[in-house]
Amino acid sequence: MLDRWPPKTATKPTAQPLLISLAIPHNIRGTAETDDLSQSINYSTLASTLRTSLSPVSLTDLQPIFPSLEAITSHAFDLLLSHFSSSAPALQGAWLKVTQVKPPLHCKTVGIESQASSTKGAGWHSHSIRHLIEDLECKAIIGVNAAERLERQLVQINISIEHDGGFDLGKDSVDFRSLTRRLYDSVEKTTYLTLEALASYIALETLRELRQQHANLSPKVTIKAAKPYALVFAGSSEVEIRRTIEDYRNELDNPSTITQLPESGSKTHTVAIAIGSNIGDSYQNIEQALRLLEQPHQVLNEASDIFLEVIDTSFLYESAPMYVTEQPSFINCACMVETNLKPLHLLALLKKIEELVGRVPSIRNGPRAIDLDIVLYDNAVIDTRPVGARQDLGNLEGELVVPHPRMAEREFVLRPLYDMMPDYIHPVRNMTIHTLLKELLFSSKDAPMKRVIPFPQLPVSPQSTLPPATLTRWTYPIPGYKDASGGMKTYLMAILNVTPDSFSDGSEHDTLPTALSCVRDAVDGGADIIDVGGYSTRPGAAFVSEEQEIERVVPVIAAVRKADGASHVPISVDTFRPGVARAAILAGANCINDVHAFTGSESYPYSTLTSEERMKAEECMAEMKNIAREYAVPIVLMHSRGDAGKNKDYSFYGYARDSGVLEGVRIELGNKVDAIVKGRGGVRRWMVIVDPGVGFSKSVEDNLETMRNASSVVADMHVGSDKGRRRNPLAGFPQLIGPSRKSFLGQILSTKHGKTCDPHDRVWATGATVSCAVQQGATVVRVHDVKEMRDIVSISDSLWK
Repeated sequence: MLDRWPPKTATKPTAQPLLISLAIPHNIRGTAETDDLSQSINYSTLASTLRTSLSPVSLTDLQPIFPSLEAITSHAFDLLLSHFSSSAPALQGAWLKVTQVKPPLHCKTVGIESQASSTKGAGWHSHSIRHLIEDLECKAIIGVNAAERLERQLVQINISIEHDGGFDLGKDSVDFRSLTRRLYDSVEKTTYLTLEALASYIALETLRELRQQHANLSPKVTIKAAKPYALVFAGSSEVEIRRTIEDYRNELDNPSTITQLPESGSKTHTVAIAIGSNIGDSYQNIEQALRLLEQPHQVLNEASDIFLEVIDTSFLYESAPMYVTEQPSFINCACMVETNLKPLHLLALLKKIEELVGRVPSIRNGPRAIDLDIVLYDNAVIDTRPVGARQDLGNLEGELVVPHPRMAEREFVLRPLYDMMPDYIHPVRNMTIHTLLKELLFSSKDAPMKRVIPFPQLPVSPQSTLPPATLTRWTYPIPGYKDASGGMKTYLMAILNVTPDSFSDGSEHDTLPTALSCVRDAVDGGADIIDVGGYSTRPGAAFVSEEQEIERVVPVIAAVRKADGASHVPISVDTFRPGVARAAILAGANCINDVHAFTGSESYPYSTLTSEERMKAEECMAEMKNIAREYAVPIVLMHSRGDAGKNKDYSFYGYARDSGVLEGVRIELGNKVDAIVKGRGGVRRWMVIVDPGVGFSKSVEDNLETMRNASSVVADMHVGSDKGRRRNPLAGFPQLIGPSRKSFLGQILSTKHGKTCDPHDRVWATGATVSCAVQQGATVVRVHDVKEMRDIVSISDSLWK
């Protein structure tokens, strides 16, 4: 008697049929050689023993009663393996499967498999336990075909739950009814495109339920998800995955919960805030709003212990207006913050910031200088409206609904969230941000949004309390999308070395007249930005003090900023020194180009640095971050390994599917970018451009590999090996590639033609690599020969962008 169905009366359980399969490990050598029945196992005795022991005594006497399949399994092992038992032959071990053929609704069967061995004395020990759910049938929106998005189709789910240890058959049990009900209800609400995503979601929900039932266990689940009607000439299409708690550590450690408004203001909360602007200088408005966010005391005029820190930002997007279309395009982004502000207190802060930045009352979804919305607050579900007034979204004014009720229909909300937290599970829809975005894009006919990099107008007045105004902005496509309008372009960064010893143009532009002449030629030739450098990075170059470097670059930058025909062009300072960067920005530079990615020239390999060297690298990064944030300047962060001519071994990354050098760039530069963008005091993500460092600490073949596969450096993929695998930290960043006149081009040409190739003779070789860079999706190419490269870029853009 299995007491699992609700009884017809309070005191009378319901009898149920069970199927029991039994396998006995037994040495058959003696029986095989002698044909002696006494050395064999009496199957009849085993079967009758189990049947008699497990079946009710009569229709009126329903004993024994078992509360679970686990209890039946434990009782059967007692019969079969306990040495004191006289009702069954002594066995050394047994494998048992108990199947409930009248299971909870919506599935064919549930069951348990277990293997046990007898122990010394009177007992046994189980060494494998597996719970099974067979053919749980649900209906869900699943698939990529148009018809599959219109109505739910049947999905069959098979689940295996393995326990390595800790599960006690005599005490523990799995509540199949609770688990299958949870899965049935939750799967019906999903709208995944792929079986893979659905199977992963089912695994997560299964582990969540099991953790609620048995918090101390660490089961392994195998999920088979099948679509029986997907293929005409096959039984089904099916995906099988295997998952553990470790695969969902973040999701399980931060479970989705329905909450009321948090009562305490002492806890630190993680909040996602959506930001938008389409009036005035939108970039300046957004930067001002972010700075005010981190000053809650001043904004709210409170002396309490409240705090708020921005810990991550998205890329910046230009999007067409929704709902009210007769208005300017919006600039959108999002940020993650840590705060102890309660939801309504935080909402009050956002409304006050909107007032300070300049938002005035407007029509709903109309134009505004700044718009700040709480999109997510931890995993909370919040609705401050009266219970009877939650049927529609026409009464949100002055109320707070979290998660934001319209986020699933807005690319300009989902895509910034995806930049920062793609695997976050929406606490109501039970789908990741990644899946919600894919769902939206699948059904959307809108043109893809553009990403934006703003350049500040510098220098600024010392009396100004606002962030810098905007000089210009660059747009570039979201990776994987082409611009059908043809409006996207690859930007040209013109090289201006005011040094006596640069590898290609040393001493050519180290006077103010020659430097200004070079700038005018570059601007006339189509340069979008001028990169001014005063310290050669070629191997063996002479040391230059910080004072000397400032003396070289600052006068040139100041002169260019005032020069006729060039004052409107952004200027980048090519330096790894904070003092030089600050001096250049005060003179009018708009961007920092750092070949060592903010860690200084003596920071490789980081693992072997002394504590003093490590502190120096950390101080350099902190100071550079402060400068970039203070002046809101874009930054170019390059991959390098100290001396450009050394450290070319990437064998440590030999596990990579593409190549060691590409993986090395992704991980080594990615670690620095993460440290620069994420956490308190981070640089805005939209201000970062990455450079794979062509020509720096790479062999000829490594440089070619980097060029021909540059798009994989910023691909949305996983990096690392084994447990260290994670999303590529460089995913989605705009890329600058600088192959101009590099020595590896000279080596190739010398090998092909049998003669030395001077840097000035590498112009057309540079052209080939520039075209390759455009084909690989580079946002910027850094070149010496602007006029020649302009034509190459124009044709390459037409071919590939």
